[in-house]
Amino acid sequence: MTDDAAALRLEAAAVTDRGLNERRPHNEDSMLSDPGRGIFAVADGVGGAEAGEVASQTAIEVLAEAFREHRDGDDAEDLMEIAIQRANDSIFHLSREDARYTSMATTIVALHIDGRRATVGHVGDSRLYSYSPDGRLSRETDDHSVVEEEVRAGRMTPEQAANHPSRNIISRAIGAEPTVEVDMKSIEFEAGTTFLLCSDGITRHIPDDEIAAILRNAASLEMACEKMKERCFERGAEDNLTAVLVRVGGAQRGTGRLPHAAEDDEVTLIQERPRGAVPAHGGGTGSLLQRPFHNVGVQAAAAPAPAAVTQSASTAPPGDGEQRDASRAAPAPAPASGGALRTLGTFFIVLAAAVAAFYAGTLYAGRGADEQRGANVPAAANATPAAETESERYERRRRAVDRSPSTEASRMAAEWNNRPLDADDPEFLYLYGRALLLSDRQPEAVAAFERAVQKAGEHMTPRNGELKIDARLAQVAAHLRSGDAEAARRAADSLAEVIRPHAAGENTQASPVVTP
Repeated sequence: MTDDAAALRLEAAAVTDRGLNERRPHNEDSMLSDPGRGIFAVADGVGGAEAGEVASQTAIEVLAEAFREHRDGDDAEDLMEIAIQRANDSIFHLSREDARYTSMATTIVALHIDGRRATVGHVGDSRLYSYSPDGRLSRETDDHSVVEEEVRAGRMTPEQAANHPSRNIISRAIGAEPTVEVDMKSIEFEAGTTFLLCSDGITRHIPDDEIAAILRNAASLEMACEKMKERCFERGAEDNLTAVLVRVGGAQRGTGRLPHAAEDDEVTLIQERPRGAVPAHGGGTGSLLQRPFHNVGVQAAAAPAPAAVTQSASTAPPGDGEQRDASRAAPAPAPASGGALRTLGTFFIVLAAAVAAFYAGTLYAGRGADEQRGANVPAAANATPAAETESERYERRRRAVDRSPSTEASRMAAEWNNRPLDADDPEFLYLYGRALLLSDRQPEAVAAFERAVQKAGEHMTPRNGELKIDARLAQVAAHLRSGDAEAARRAADSLAEVIRPHAAGENTQASPVVTP
């Protein structure tokens, strides 16, 4: 580290928890917090059962090894990218050599601090935020997810992305393919800046403005971590959650300083599985993984180059892809030379992305109209403030579902004496299915979406046509999350039947044409 680095004290705190979802008995997140070497990371495993834990821990251990060998003068950005590529190589080959780890992969977000310079490496939807001394929160990474890419392309609003049923489908992950494209950057920052590295178990429950408020008001980094965990638990904690906080060079204005806990320079690698459970793999990658990490200028030439990610449904047979234990499927298309997309569900994710790209601007447009659909829902569910429009009522109900899906699923079922599929309102049925989907109750979600499609078709309006498309698209996601490739393909075919292309010369701003 530079003399400047030595002059700036690094304080750190962390929290990790498996959450409240009983369908996820293991914590698949792993983390690294090493203030002595200035290296921090969070990895969120994909694959379910033990596989996700193995993937995330492998990525963290390879990164930690790289920076244990970090020498003065080594380029941190090169070193970090090589380490992530090596982790990708290790996980990819292990997943193909051991049936227990088929389909595993992981996200990663990594941060190295040297003086007032931060080096960032990132794959997936785990995030890095910076919080400046004057109270500005900035997101330093862009999620590699289907909906976030639609937002960046201008085809979906941030509000739509935040609440979309497929918001957890990632488009890039470590270990899903032989090589991976790593987002790398270096930034300069002020002394007193706080960095937050976190998995999506944090960000799915805590929006950016609340993260800023927690960092602004917490008396210490430990208290900020505990407050984030508490907030997630209040909202269902439906995913594993991990946060690492790093403050460089003093307290934020208006907050306290971290007590002496930051003096501990020991590497912290947290997971619920014993460290020895990660088996070493053999094969042709040994020389790459066993070389020393110093002399990175030489190693950079030897490391595999990241491949550009391409998405093409035309060459997408069903494959052997990776899912986040009934929560997330990560499409990682093969390099162009591969000639095929090899991961299970890639075809369906590409299809979902294509549909979202074309219809994102129109699926929600009709929700501004106040339509009477003659819905047969209980009075309690229909009760709305006198000034509330139909669109506002829907958005209020949808936000409630996305905020606490398990709670809302139970409440909605109780409204119908635990027979919610007897409802005639396609909006109610879609929202009920959405709550089930987000609660990882995929078979029940599929049934609710099917009922929503049926009821929407019985009374076709532009509004119900939109709900019909939403429900079909959500069915694809539900089948994908449950690992049923054939059912996902059938749902995708049904989606194609629901949507008809616009007639030639028709106004492209009009609502999509939908068949009953």
